[in-house]
Amino acid sequence: MELGLVGLGKMGGNMRERIRRAGHTVIGYDRNPDLADVASLEELVGKLKGPRVVWVMVPAGAATQSTIDELSELLQPGDVVVDGGNSRWTDDEKHAEELKAKGIGFVDCGVSGGVWGLENGYALMYGGDKDNVAKVQPIFDALKPEGDFGSVHAGKVGAGHFAKMVHNGIEYAMMQAYAEGWELLEKVDSVTDVREVFRSWQEGTVIRSWLLDLAVNALDDDEHLTDLRGYAQDSGEGRWTVEAAIDNAVPLPAITASLFARFASRQDDSPQMKMIAALRNQFGGHAVEKK
Repeated sequence: MELGLVGLGKMGGNMRERIRRAGHTVIGYDRNPDLADVASLEELVGKLKGPRVVWVMVPAGAATQSTIDELSELLQPGDVVVDGGNSRWTDDEKHAEELKAKGIGFVDCGVSGGVWGLENGYALMYGGDKDNVAKVQPIFDALKPEGDFGSVHAGKVGAGHFAKMVHNGIEYAMMQAYAEGWELLEKVDSVTDVREVFRSWQEGTVIRSWLLDLAVNALDDDEHLTDLRGYAQDSGEGRWTVEAAIDNAVPLPAITASLFARFASRQDDSPQMKMIAALRNQFGGHAVEKK
């Protein structure tokens, strides 16, 4: 299968490589010519045979909107656009309607896997009409982890990004719990090797997880996280999750508290946020602030 891929940063570049390893043809475009296979979106579309599938991996908001606007003028009826970035689900509904007016299909896809996805595969949550999803299915199959799980047609347009948003909200709360436990262990005199306590939890405990493994990796790199500033950014999905909870009258105390804790981290040097920052760097390559 042929795929056009727009946006070849940390995620997009590795996705291109994984799809190619599965035997598919990927033509990539990025504003950075050193990363791109073609010089423009027009050239990218021109190199693909119809019906075309173009996957967009650019920042949510204005960048995604302008990319979809340009593609809507270049693609033909029967083609499909996939938004694999971290767009808000309400934007998906808008983009689907805009493209539908020109006979172009739309699929939204939440992608999880960070810098580890190239080797481990990407968890995929996608939404859209089944006919449009079917046109993209070989690419979903190439990107997903091996085995029966890790990929789901979550529902209609917007369902993929909504599911990914909730996933990220849960991630906020899980990281916060590890961070709070780590700070408490570091605080008391009786525990003399916090890193090894965390390591011991990796086997046989109910709180073992990939995030715990990454926490141990971070502590191996910097045992007391002394090189990090206790500041953690949020990328938007946590806020959207809380907003959706308010709109639907669903109580989310743990996720809401974890989001507010990140806001608090920007007011002082929070020990807990050192762990949050370290975990975000471990799984997603997100930047950290050094002291």
